[in-house]
Amino acid sequence: MTEWQPIRSAPENVEILTKIDDSAGARNEQTLRRRGNLWFLPDDSMYVYYTPTHWQPLPQAPAALSQQPAPRGER
Repeated sequence: MTEWQPIRSAPENVEILTKIDDSAGARNEQTLRRRGNLWFLPDDSMYVYYTPTHWQPLPQAPAALSQQPAPRGER
């Protein structure tokens, strides 16, 4: 897994994994997208009322799993 990076190096308008990690511990780990100084949910429906401290790229799905067809629902 990729190491956590300081938030100041986060790319703009790219969905990434973020968290707050300070003296109170790690929390608020979630996927967000940065636009300027604001952090938005991936669907851009709203922004969060905090600034994350760290980020990392989203994990990649293994190639074998991403190429399998989706399971069919029971009828």
